[in-house]
Amino acid sequence: MQVRVRLGAGLARLAAAPLHSLELDEGATVADACDRLAADEPQIAGALDAALPVVAGVHAQRTDPLRHGDELALLTPVAGG
Repeated sequence: MQVRVRLGAGLARLAAAPLHSLELDEGATVADACDRLAADEPQIAGALDAALPVVAGVHAQRTDPLRHGDELALLTPVAGG
């Protein structure tokens, strides 16, 4: 199945591109997509653990399954006051 991954600004500036298309096995999870992305883009691998996954506009868990055509956004948390 094919999944699009959109990187939030914090990750995008470290990666080769802000948008990726991943080919994953059926039943793959958000964690599987992150693992594949870390292998493809090792310079962002360490930051992916802190990224907040969002699928179809809804916060997702790393264990959530993905479906063909899903878009997974990986956002970096921000702090401030």
